[in-house]
Amino acid sequence: MAVIAVFNQKGGVGKTTTTLNLAAALGQDGIAPVAIDLDPQSHLSIAAGYRYTPAMRTVFAFYQHGVPLSQLVRVNRSGVRVVPSSLDLSKVDALYGSDAGIARRLKEGIDAAGWAQKPPVLIDCCPMLGVLTLNALMAADRVLIPVSADFLSLQGAHRIAAALDALEKRTGRVFQRRVVITRFDARRKLSAQIQWDLEMAFPGLVCETRIHESVPLAESPMHGQDVFTFAPDSQGATDYRTLMEELVGSDFIDG
Repeated sequence: MAVIAVFNQKGGVGKTTTTLNLAAALGQDGIAPVAIDLDPQSHLSIAAGYRYTPAMRTVFAFYQHGVPLSQLVRVNRSGVRVVPSSLDLSKVDALYGSDAGIARRLKEGIDAAGWAQKPPVLIDCCPMLGVLTLNALMAADRVLIPVSADFLSLQGAHRIAAALDALEKRTGRVFQRRVVITRFDARRKLSAQIQWDLEMAFPGLVCETRIHESVPLAESPMHGQDVFTFAPDSQGATDYRTLMEELVGSDFIDG
């Protein structure tokens, strides 16, 4: 089993898009992952079709009242299993930031749900290094880093790598890592330059699959759908299917 944190400190890089559509691609391949929305902005929940979910039916209830994660799972019309989020999740830092054991809370919840022996768990992280992101990283054994094909996103990738290195030294854990390039546009020289820079900076860790700029990928969240439901024949669907096959084939995701 793999617990994968999908993380980038920069917004707009396709983190939520990658979490949702990678989960959907796995579902189409007969693997039934759980996607946990650990971002108070709830973008994954909205994109999966859960725009208005009461706080007590979201992952906030797990932190606030100890509601088991397994009781919070929702299955959307595409068959994706989602643990939704809500804005109330932003209170976790203030409520539990001084709790020495809070960093392992999510891992304990995943273990209690029995998901350690089942298909992958994908965690959509918030773009800040706080209690919630630390929870995701302590629960995960693998980190998928979406990096959009632009200069600032490239700089963010270096900061993430440094943060993961520091966490590994502090905890004695080792994270398997992969970088996936998103919003790739072959017509722009910058996209090719960003790809080259990433491959030099992270040798052997950059996915061969690139996620191209795609209108359906941008529009599908408005309809509460993954790209396979919204536009199954689109470039975006092809890209995420190919990414899934690459990650399963390389054992980054257990098939």
